[in-house]
Amino acid sequence: MTWTLSKSFRFEASHILPKHLGKCGRLHGHSWTMTVEVLGRSLNVAGPESGMVLDYGRITALVRPLIETFLDHHHLNDTTGLANPTSEELARWIFEKLVTPLPELTAIVVEETCTSRCRYARD
Repeated sequence: MTWTLSKSFRFEASHILPKHLGKCGRLHGHSWTMTVEVLGRSLNVAGPESGMVLDYGRITALVRPLIETFLDHHHLNDTTGLANPTSEELARWIFEKLVTPLPELTAIVVEETCTSRCRYARD
């Protein structure tokens, strides 16, 4: 048996997709949602996380500085170093930033609109 925990975060950011032939090739912004998914195969049996895979607050403590420093009210082309910050590239970038401090991480879901999302996950 396994548990999958999800914690979602919102941020506002702009980007340009310079290789895109449509309107996304121009400067524009989104109200983004990012969801962090972690997998647990057992629950903690002692301590402050007893009965939990991990405390949601631990996810927040790792994600919040990333959002504040690189994502929220930033221009993603500049702060992420991504030349073409598509949802796919951004999801991978976030995953790579979080996987070391959060080894339970299994996926990052990035939504740039309420109908368009990308999920980047371990195989």
